[in-house]
Amino acid sequence: MAKVCDITGKRPQVGNNVSHANNKTKRKFYPNLHKKSFYIPEEDAWITLKVCTKALRTINKKGITPVLKEAQAKGYVIIK
Repeated sequence: MAKVCDITGKRPQVGNNVSHANNKTKRKFYPNLHKKSFYIPEEDAWITLKVCTKALRTINKKGITPVLKEAQAKGYVIIK
């Protein structure tokens, strides 16, 4: 399962764990993803997306339809 947000395109970032002795080892920072179902009234259908919490806030603010159109324009989500 790819850890990528369907709306924003957020993916894992790479960084370092830094110990008290200043030793550095590689680690990953994962986006806070949730599987969520959304109802689209124009199509009278439910879709399931993997979205990060920032995308959920954006959907609550703007609505699902405009957010999906923006994501499709950027190439993040493909709705059939």
